[in-house]
Amino acid sequence: MARIPRTVKIKKDGVEFTSNVDKANFLIHELIRAALMDVAKLLRRRLLQKARKMPGMRRNRRLGKAFQYWVRRRETDLIFGSKHDTWYGADQELGTRNQPARGLIKGTVMENMDDIRRIQGQYLSAIEAENKAIGLIDPDNEGDNDEND
Repeated sequence: MARIPRTVKIKKDGVEFTSNVDKANFLIHELIRAALMDVAKLLRRRLLQKARKMPGMRRNRRLGKAFQYWVRRRETDLIFGSKHDTWYGADQELGTRNQPARGLIKGTVMENMDDIRRIQGQYLSAIEAENKAIGLIDPDNEGDNDEND
């Protein structure tokens, strides 16, 4: 995690101006990233549960590597999908002429919309309390996937 910007204090003509804008922007950005990381972990866990119930997938050892996520720092967004050359790709999600669409990723997101809103609300409500916000931001988690699935 990057360093939290300091408060800027300016004194002019006996008046002291204090600006916390940089600090607030930093905390908002990091809270959004942390919330996206938790959402991605939840979706990946639920997606793997659904995928394991599919015919022939119960004993597939490479299933855990098929679904991955990335939380991009600069864009502050979440990319969630399947890794290149895995059994579950765009052809199975969207369908082709010879294969019907499964919609596993889209379905999982839509089924868990309430949980996604709850997680996002938990993080974004922490903006009001700086200490709570700093406690929610996990400095050890930089966008890696869960490897213990």
